[in-house]
Amino acid sequence: MTYQPATLKGIDLRAEIDRLRKERNAVILAHYYQKPELQDLADFVGDSLDLARKAQATEADVIAFCGVRFMAETAKILSPDKIVVLPDMDAGCSLEDSCPPKAFARFRADHPDHIALTYINCSAEVKGLSDIIVTSSSAEKILSQLPAGQKIIFGPDKHLGGYLARKTGRDMLLWPGVCIVHEAFSETELIKLKAQHPGAPVAAHPECPAHILDHADYVGSTSGILEYAKSMSGDTLIVATEPHIIHQMEKAVPDKTFIGAPDADGNCNCNICPYMALNTMEKLYVALRDLEPRIEIEEGLRLRAKKSLDAMLAMAGSTVGQGDLGAVRVTGD
Repeated sequence: MTYQPATLKGIDLRAEIDRLRKERNAVILAHYYQKPELQDLADFVGDSLDLARKAQATEADVIAFCGVRFMAETAKILSPDKIVVLPDMDAGCSLEDSCPPKAFARFRADHPDHIALTYINCSAEVKGLSDIIVTSSSAEKILSQLPAGQKIIFGPDKHLGGYLARKTGRDMLLWPGVCIVHEAFSETELIKLKAQHPGAPVAAHPECPAHILDHADYVGSTSGILEYAKSMSGDTLIVATEPHIIHQMEKAVPDKTFIGAPDADGNCNCNICPYMALNTMEKLYVALRDLEPRIEIEEGLRLRAKKSLDAMLAMAGSTVGQGDLGAVRVTGD
């Protein structure tokens, strides 16, 4: 769906969004990578796992998901009776794009003795082909619960999978997908930046390549990086993830300085996720007004995808969505 900015001229968007939120009994969820103005008006701001839980626990009739398509799909999978809208249906994900369902199905068929431990940054179809979904904040905990001899496919992020393999010693078959934001960080420019700020630690998301993670003092999810920013003893932090997380850092600890890690041109601004950037205040207003664009998922697919999400929520220690772990195919000793 498209909107015509001219029709919104003169509207107090924040006031209208608040009005529609009440009228629709809607909850607004925003990922840390959204524009600051969307983060500031959201009912909940978080990472993928936080928002998956909030989506299921909310009593709202409408979920307006300021994030990307796979996140809104996750909300619909967990809350099928709720209306789920995404401000811009073109807000996709390079990791999702890297893993077409038909290709992933063939890959699984070629390795029948493996289970699929799949990063949440994937389509509903790929979730339906997976055994357990993970997020960057839950992957290591979930991996530790699988038998040591279990053969594992990890996708679609080869960098996150490689990080987990190095950290845990688990040998996993990796799907070759990458996040275009985290792939863009430059080791050379990061070294220069560290020299300009001696003693400043680096916090990096595990979607970054290994040559970036090698320079990190802390590696973790967006929520983990935020907590590190709050607890670190120094006054300056270099942040190697999508830079909109810095908005929450500056709100939480305004006396500290946060610097986005640079790309090959020495510019951190181009590391903004182009998909996340598609959502705007205007589009959120229209989505709440018209209840479109709306996420719809065929029921059979939803139930297949829900099994892998339920496994994640149960194994990650969630208080909601305690799924049947018997649905997870685990082989080996």
